[in-house]
Amino acid sequence: MKARDLMIPLQEHVAPETRLREAVRLLLNARSGDVEAWDKGLPVLDGTGKLVGIMTMHDVLKAVYPPYLSMMNLGEFTWDGMVEDLALKAGDKPVAAIMTTSVITAHEHDTLMDCIDKMLRKRIKRMPVVDAENRVVGMLYERHIFQAVSRVMLKTEPPGERS
Repeated sequence: MKARDLMIPLQEHVAPETRLREAVRLLLNARSGDVEAWDKGLPVLDGTGKLVGIMTMHDVLKAVYPPYLSMMNLGEFTWDGMVEDLALKAGDKPVAAIMTTSVITAHEHDTLMDCIDKMLRKRIKRMPVVDAENRVVGMLYERHIFQAVSRVMLKTEPPGERS
């Protein structure tokens, strides 16, 4: 199998200048097959369609986490309502300010072993899939590779194909 066999065709993406609030709304409302919002990542494409980043749930959480807290013992410093306040402020940031810019991609003709290798080595759960011209054509999720491996391991048929 190849990456293109398990990828979900590209349906949603955002631009670098999209406000985080709108991108989060899109992430929460978007469904691609059985991929829930918390599994999804939104490719960030510039005006020419070039992949410039990816926005994930992890990136959104980093946007509301002040860097100075990593240097403190949180037991010494708590403020009820801090996350809510920071989330409201972060909503106005452009996606470009919080997205991951070093994006690991799969080519549509990559084998699943190549994809598994990239995911395990880089500890990622999703990858944009690109074509020969490096345009994003879909998203590949760890969950879908796991399901394919499980079907082979358990010698079961894909859901919906049982008689």
